[in-house]
Amino acid sequence: MTNIGLASDLVVPLNDGRRIPLLGFGTWQLRGNEARQAVSRALEAGYRHIDSATGYANETEVGAALRESGLPREEVFVTTKLPPDHVGRERRTLEESLAKLDADHLDLWLIHWPPGGTAGVESWRVFVQAQAEGLVRSIGVSNYSLDQIDELTSATGVTPAVNQIKWSPFLFDRSLVEASRERGVVIEGYSPFRAARLNDPVLTEIAGRYAMTPAQVIIRWHLQHGIVVIPKSAQRERIEANIDVLGFELTPEEVAALDGLSGH
Repeated sequence: MTNIGLASDLVVPLNDGRRIPLLGFGTWQLRGNEARQAVSRALEAGYRHIDSATGYANETEVGAALRESGLPREEVFVTTKLPPDHVGRERRTLEESLAKLDADHLDLWLIHWPPGGTAGVESWRVFVQAQAEGLVRSIGVSNYSLDQIDELTSATGVTPAVNQIKWSPFLFDRSLVEASRERGVVIEGYSPFRAARLNDPVLTEIAGRYAMTPAQVIIRWHLQHGIVVIPKSAQRERIEANIDVLGFELTPEEVAALDGLSGH
C-alpha cells in the first residue's frame, strides 16, 4: 500500500490559480451545538476544508468552531453558498455570511442552485465583483448543468471554478468529468454515501481487500479521480474514519470496477 501523505497535502488546482483541498468536511443537516462539535472534531482530525451554506443555518457554529480551533485562518479552506431565493440581495447575504463565520473572506462562494432554473447571470456578476474585491478567493456554482455554466462564462468571461454536485461511483459520468475539465471546472461531490449502495458486492469486496469500509473506498475513489469530496458525519469515529484514507491506493482495475457501478 502507498502512503501519500497528509490530507492537507491533497489539493487540486482551480482555474483562478488557487487550490482546493480534495477532502473536505460537509455540514449539511448539522445544526446548533451538534454542528459546532462536529466541525471541531473534523478540524482536530485533520480536515482543512469545511463546507457550509447559508441555507444550512449553521454558519455561526462553523465560525465558532474555526475560531476555537486556534488554527490560522489561512490554513482552513471555507466554503459557503448563496440560496437561490436570495437573488437580488447577494452582497448582503455575503456580508452576513462573513459576519457569522467571523471571517474577512471566503475561500469559495457558490450559487447553491440555479435560481428559478436559470443560470443566474446577474447573481454571477455580483460574485465576480466580490472576487475582484477580495471578499471571496474563488467562486463557483452547485447543481448546475454544463449549459448553465457555459451561459455564465459567455455572459461574463468568468467560468465557475467549481461545480458542486451529488456524486458517487453509482453516479459516475465520464463524459461529464471530461467536459467539466475541458472547461476548467472542478467537480466537487456531495452526499457520497447517500448516493451509493454501501452493501454493493463490488464495493464490499474491494473494501475487504484493504480492511477498509465501503465508505472509505468511496472517498478514496473520489480522490484518485481528482474529484473533491465532502463527507459529513456528527460521530467522531466516522469523522476520523473518513479522513483515514491515505494509507492505501486503489489499483486502476479497482477504480474501473467502481466506475462501472454507474447505472447499476
